[in-house]
Amino acid sequence: MSEKHLVCQGAVCKCNFGTTPDKLKVNTQSRRYINDKDGKQKLTATHVDIGSTFEKNTFGSCSKKNNTPCTAVVTQWSGYYDKIIIEDNGGMVLLEDSKATCPIGGTDCITIINHGQIAELGPKNMEKADQDIMKELCPILTEPEKPQHSLTFNTR
Repeated sequence: MSEKHLVCQGAVCKCNFGTTPDKLKVNTQSRRYINDKDGKQKLTATHVDIGSTFEKNTFGSCSKKNNTPCTAVVTQWSGYYDKIIIEDNGGMVLLEDSKATCPIGGTDCITIINHGQIAELGPKNMEKADQDIMKELCPILTEPEKPQHSLTFNTR
């Protein structure tokens, strides 16, 4: 799999023949989330997410249809990861370089331009972070150093 991100609901896709991107919507399962600490928004996308599987179901004007409105339809996905299968729908997870086929645009005309995952900083990240690097990158997040008092004793 070599450092490729898995795709989730909200991934931004584009068609080679369209004028605007659209966001992927997972319709085939409702229980398997990634990159979502609350488990409410980022459903894992799979190769069985076909048909009208975008939020607006359009990529704007379609140059293959003389710039008339696009009606986005996915007939199949390629480049998915076959080592992870979602039990709920039997689908194999999509990767950020997966491509979709549309009956108008043809094979692999739809690409993923953003996988949909968002980095969220949490307490575990801070525990594992190199403290010297964190001080340089974001000095406001580091704990203030405790003042060192020197004690002097009067010995009279």
